[in-house]
Amino acid sequence: GDSFWLLEDENGRLIGMINGMVTDEPILRDEMFEDASLHNPKGAWQMIFGVETIPEYRNQGYAAMIMERVIVDCKELGRKGLVLTCKDKLVHYYEKFGFVNEGISASVHGGAVWYDMRLTF
Repeated sequence: GDSFWLLEDENGRLIGMINGMVTDEPILRDEMFEDASLHNPKGAWQMIFGVETIPEYRNQGYAAMIMERVIVDCKELGRKGLVLTCKDKLVHYYEKFGFVNEGISASVHGGAVWYDMRLTF
C-alpha cells in the first residue's frame, strides 16, 4: 500500500519495515493506530507508526535506508511531510533525517513518554 515500506535481503527475507497512514491532520493521535477509517490516501501528512528492523540486521543502516526511501516517496506524492512519535533516546536519530522535535506528545500509547517529531518538506 501507500503507507507500508518493506526492505528484503537478496533472498527475499524481510530485513525491516516502516508503516503508517496518511491524513490531513497535522498531529499523530493514538486513535490513528487503531482506526483505519482515519486513513486518507490523498492526505497531506504521512504518519509513521513503526520503524522496525529484524534484530540481527540492526545498527547496519537498514532503517535509515527505508526512511530515506519513505522521504523520497512522500515528496514525490506531494505530501507536506512526515510525522512520527519516538522516545527520548531516538530524538537525535530522527533529527539526522531533518525531523524537528516539537516536544512531548499528547500520546500515552503503551504508557510511555513520546516526543512529536515532524519533517516538513
